[in-house]
Amino acid sequence: MKKTLILFTTLALMAFGYIGFTGDPVRIPASRQRLGNPKKGFEYLVYGDYVRSGIPLNLFRMGFTKYDSSLLPRTGINANIPYEFNALPTAKGGVIVAPNCLQCHAMPFDGKLVIGLGNANIDFTPGRGINAASMSMMERMLKNNFPQDYEAAKTFLNVSRTIAPDLVADVRGVNLADHLAALLVAHRDPQTFRWSDTPMLAKNHAVVPTDTPPWWLLKKKNAMFYNGFGRGDFGRFLMASNLLTTGDTLESRDVDAHMPDLLAYLYSLEAPKYPNAIDKPLAAKGKQVFEKSCASCHGTYGPNGKYPNLLIPGATIQTDSLLYSSNYSTPQFVNWFNRSWFRTGDHPAVLAPFNGYVAPPLDGIWITAPYLHNGSVPSLDALLNSSTRPRYWSRDFKKPQYNYGSPGWVYKAETAAGKTTIYNTDLPGYSNRGHYFGDALSNDQRKAVIEYLKTL
Repeated sequence: MKKTLILFTTLALMAFGYIGFTGDPVRIPASRQRLGNPKKGFEYLVYGDYVRSGIPLNLFRMGFTKYDSSLLPRTGINANIPYEFNALPTAKGGVIVAPNCLQCHAMPFDGKLVIGLGNANIDFTPGRGINAASMSMMERMLKNNFPQDYEAAKTFLNVSRTIAPDLVADVRGVNLADHLAALLVAHRDPQTFRWSDTPMLAKNHAVVPTDTPPWWLLKKKNAMFYNGFGRGDFGRFLMASNLLTTGDTLESRDVDAHMPDLLAYLYSLEAPKYPNAIDKPLAAKGKQVFEKSCASCHGTYGPNGKYPNLLIPGATIQTDSLLYSSNYSTPQFVNWFNRSWFRTGDHPAVLAPFNGYVAPPLDGIWITAPYLHNGSVPSLDALLNSSTRPRYWSRDFKKPQYNYGSPGWVYKAETAAGKTTIYNTDLPGYSNRGHYFGDALSNDQRKAVIEYLKTL
């Protein structure tokens, strides 16, 4: 009876796309993608209406008084808007300001905006993210005094107020995109995307932290997300921010039509080049070590480079498991997606969970600290030498400093946690364990590998 139950459970999981119960790496097959015009994709990214409700412009300017609009020069009503927001005209002749994709997928680095670089300074800690009380107050004020503005803002305000209490991180610098998606789908009908103030799915109380991966890696990958469970049409995943304010799937179809252009733009992005001098003889030695010790998972580089697209089982990689295990402990969110509008039509997408993580390409790894999927390791040196990883560490978010010699953030090892600016690896989902492969290398070999990684 027990064996029969195990067999039935395994078959059921496979039927819903759940894979990864073996100990061997799994190769991810490629999927056909829709590609359009990269120039149009950029325009839609920084001017587009994929989030169609937001804050009235006059109120937005009252709250955002200090920002550098020159980081992303734009024209028209977006000329003096922070890069992480898009200004949009309303049907009543007004203007609203809505968050755009660059909230998570761009970051100022040495005075320049790097589009595609994950925002390692993002802040979802208490008092810094969406504030439910503020949204309620703004909602009442607009409704009573500016009814036309309220109509354009009410969806954004209502959704934000509903999800705000649960969208909170313990530490600054981690992204809560997975948790945000789970909160949004819990309130939306999978076929129509219509919103319900009352959740239709049980909440997942595990808030999973991630470090936003760089966009320029996407063109090499056959699946999206750290656990490689985003299969099929990438455009369907790229438009997920539309779930924040969409009225129904009719609106979502319109947004979906722009996704081939957006994906083409993301495919056009290249990793930033390391700006300082590289010790070429040392890098050449590092390449030899890398190709012997690392390339089987992370691929080779250069004109004839190849990326294997492998999923590495959790038992092998040994990094924090909360991200992938939550797909099994709370399967209602995966099941929602796999029976939703996203899986319909001639370019469907599907979620296929796996007990482990993708070994990612490493292009531009010098600029993408912190490391591991949850951003728990501050530098490449610590990534390759686990004995040096700090249990608690902090960095300066106001005046960030980057270590170009051994790439990563300039950080301070702390003796205790407590502040939201201190990364605490004791917290669930925040562990810095795993990826111990560099421990087998000598100090000289690690130094050489790091020098080589600067060339990617």
